Amino acid sequence: MSLVLDPAAQDLLFREAHTANTFTDEPVTEEQVQAIYDLVKYGPTAFNQTPLRIVLVRSAEARERLVPHMAEGNQAKTATAPLVAILAADNEFHEELPALFPAFPQAKELFFAERAARESAAGMNAALQAAYFIIGVRAAGLAAGPMTGFDFAGVQKEFLDDDHTPLMVVNIGRPGEGASYPRSPRLEFEQVITTV
Repeated sequence: MSLVLDPAAQDLLFREAHTANTFTDEPVTEEQVQAIYDLVKYGPTAFNQTPLRIVLVRSAEARERLVPHMAEGNQAKTATAPLVAILAADNEFHEELPALFPAFPQAKELFFAERAARESAAGMNAALQAAYFIIGVRAAGLAAGPMTGFDFAGVQKEFLDDDHTPLMVVNIGRPGEGASYPRSPRLEFEQVITTV
């Protein structure tokens, strides 16, 4: 095997992990979320950007505000998941760059003075961070159910502001009965990798 990571960890993070559609009622604690973030914050991004913002939807009142914005097929699982996270990109992330990337503090003005450039960079790098977050959820022994089936404008208006763009909603918890579909096919190495 060419990988250093223990096979059991490989299974936990990738081979045996599935998107969950049902969950047990076991709560997801603040300590678990803190541990997940403290691990995944080290994932690489361009210029060490940190545009990902996470809104944890815990209260019944907030859940009632979120569920109507979800696509019909996502409403029931979002209503009953132990924890729901709204993942968004902060389009004003550049304000933190001088502190986060001290090797090149002028990157803030040089590359991100224009809003369009910030939105493009925020979307790509927050999506990277969202992927790290999902892997972190798996590393905590939990399952994630990421969804893009929702009213983006409605979620933005309800939970965010004009400087934050929603990317996905993620249900989090321990998988319940019939939580996932059978593993779907994946493309093989030869279909994806080209050597030049």
